[in-house]
Order: sequence, then structure tokens, then C-alpha cells
Amino acid sequence: MAKVVVVGGGWAGCAAAIAAAKAGADVVMLERTDMLLGTGLVGGIMRNNGRFTATEEMFAMGGGDLFEVCDQVSRHKNIEFPGHKHANLYDVAKVEPAVRNRLSQYKNIEFRTLARVRDIHMEGSKITAVVIDETDAIAGDVFIDASGTAGPQGNCGKYGNGCAMCIYRCPTFGGRVSIAGKAGIKEIIGKKGDGSFGAMSGSCKLHKDSIRDDIIDTLNKTGVAVVPIPEELRKEDALSKKACQQYALKEFAENVILLDTGHAKLMTPYYPLDKLRHIPGFENARFEDPYSGGIGNSMRYIGMCPRDNHLKVKGDVQNLFCAGEKAGLLVGHTEAIVTGTLAGHNAVRLTLNKPLLEISPSLAVGDAIAHVNEQMQTDEGLTKKYTFSGSVYFQRMQEKGLYTTDVNAIRQRVGAAGLSDVFAKPVS
Repeated sequence: MAKVVVVGGGWAGCAAAIAAAKAGADVVMLERTDMLLGTGLVGGIMRNNGRFTATEEMFAMGGGDLFEVCDQVSRHKNIEFPGHKHANLYDVAKVEPAVRNRLSQYKNIEFRTLARVRDIHMEGSKITAVVIDETDAIAGDVFIDASGTAGPQGNCGKYGNGCAMCIYRCPTFGGRVSIAGKAGIKEIIGKKGDGSFGAMSGSCKLHKDSIRDDIIDTLNKTGVAVVPIPEELRKEDALSKKACQQYALKEFAENVILLDTGHAKLMTPYYPLDKLRHIPGFENARFEDPYSGGIGNSMRYIGMCPRDNHLKVKGDVQNLFCAGEKAGLLVGHTEAIVTGTLAGHNAVRLTLNKPLLEISPSLAVGDAIAHVNEQMQTDEGLTKKYTFSGSVYFQRMQEKGLYTTDVNAIRQRVGAAGLSDVFAKPVS
């Protein structure tokens, strides 16, 4: 049986592990911290706008495990907030144990936390093992780099406003190590609109008990709270710095917009604490993630992989795939699960000398993977971020007629592409 090694236990890594296991491989997934999911630990937004379409496409293709988990632990379903419809908000406190439980149901998946990959072994142009420490090397037939593009902490200082002590916890668990970089692949750095490198994470989390009771009551009941910001306290310039450009709308500059994911999710990359505390209702506000959310957030898109539309890494390495942010300027949990699923499935196909799968551009997920790959070859494309839920890619979805909430129509489209349950079955 083929052995697939997945480096990184975020949404992309977990999706890759499940897809490879379903395809018939033995899988080892390695996560450097003590918890899975990475930014998923403080994320929470699913099914908004075009993500609904992408989610249902993945269910129809047999890759719905992690979407099902998110649906099961959602605090609010089918809600609206500015610029976004039919969103689900999963509970960030419940989602990680639920994902662990789902992974544990696959007997051919071994996942390890506190397992920071430090180096690799290669023979010629093939990776043969990843190195945890001096005495622990994990051998495999094919490898998937789902290590993300945020950190290590030096990059948050170099490209941002310093280490923000975010959910990645680089000072505690060590910084991200790029497997592709270790293999000699020249990686790609994303840019902001002004041409500078990187992009800040798009939201902060506030402690609910630090916010006025009536605001939290609304948040808990409806999932959304919108509080106007006095004009003199607005900080519209911050919107251009966000990785999540689908939220770079004037409503997010003129209001404090909170979403209930267990935390009070504040839809801005950072907010000066003294200004925030002058907004009525936030006089006692404090940040939960990042703790330095008054000045900055984690820097992302530092080190993406050149890759094809199968998510196989291009360059002088034969057996490496990428997923999540390593696969390009795709923003969000849905996007990470989509790329992870394809990478995990194709990793097994590679070991069996089967043709690699490229998802048809007649589906939103296939079009997004191909479109982002194309855009990353251009200077302008590197300054944008792409997501099913808004900004330039959601506009493209609508223009191409790919966005729909008609589940039967989505299933028919997947069937017409010959991809029904493709990720549910062993590769043979």
C-alpha cells in the first residue's frame, strides 16, 4: 500500500489526509503544534456566497467529510452579514475535537501533533523522508506540503508589524518549515495592492465578556452584530492590507462587524486598542487572537509553490504536492479543504502511475484552481487574493454562471463532468 506523508495539520492537511486514505493509501499527517486546524481554530465562516456552491460540489464528488463536520458544529446557519449570504458559523471551541474524531475513523490515518518537520531526505529528485528530529525520520512514497505560508515570526516583523502572538504560536512550537523550500523549489511571495510583500490575516477575535451585554446578546442570538463607528475613529486604510479582500467593503470600515464563532470575530486585521475602546460598547474590549490585535496580525502568503492544476509542485522534485495557501492565493477554509482533497487524491494516483486528476473548469472548484494558477504568473495577479466568497473570484463565478445554491443543479453539473463520488472511492 502506498504511503503518503502530509506536512501540516490545518484544514488543507486534514483534507489531504482523508482524501489519500479514501483513495487507498496509508497516511501519516504531521502537525508542529499541539492542535490541528491552524487558522481554523479562530476562523469559523463557511458556505457564504460562492463557498456554498464549492461545498456542495465537494459533497457531490465524495469529498464532504470536513464540510459535514463544520455543519455539525455550527453555532448559526444560513445567516447574512454585509456582502455575504447564507453563511454558517462553526464553533471554534468544538471544531478541532470534531475533526480529530473524524480523522480517527480512518484506520489508515496516523496523525501526530508536536511533530515539527525540520528537514527532508532526498535521493535524486525524490523526497524519501521528512525529519522530525535527529532520531525520527518519517519515510514515504509521496509528500504533501500543507505547511501554510504564515510565519515564522521573523516574517511578521519583516513584512508586518511584528510578531502578533497569533494562533500559529511560532515562539512556542517553532516556525513553519517549508518542505518545498527544503527541496530546492523557488517559492512565490504574494503582494499587497501597493506592491509590498505578504498580506495580513483578515480578522481579530475579541473576548465576549469585554463587550457590552446588549451587543453580545444580539451576537449570540443572531450570529451578527453591526455597531457604527464614529467617523473620527474609522481606519479605512487597514482594509487594503487584508488577506481576505472579500471583506474590504465600506460597511467594514464604517462599522464594527462581529460574527459569533464562540469568540466575537471582529472583521478587520487589527484595530488600535485605544480607538476601539472609544467606540460605545467596547470601552473594556480586549483581544483574544492575536493578543497584539491592536497593532497587527499574522503575515501570510510568504512562500507559495509553483504548481500545476493537479497540485503537483513544479521543479526538480518528482513526488511533492501542495495544498492550502501553499497552493496559491486562495483564501479561506473551504478553499483549503478543496485543494487538500485534490492533492491527497492525486498523491495516491501518482504512486499507482495513474493519470492525475484535474477538476473540470465547468465546476467552481476546478475553475478556481486553474484560474489562480494562471493569475499567479502575472505581477497584477500576485497582488490579489481569490476566494469563492467574494472579491474578484466570486465576481468571476457569477459571470461564468458557476454560482448557484441549487443543490440538485450542482449534483447534475458534477455528474456531467464525470466526477460524482470521485473522492469517495479507492484508486484502482
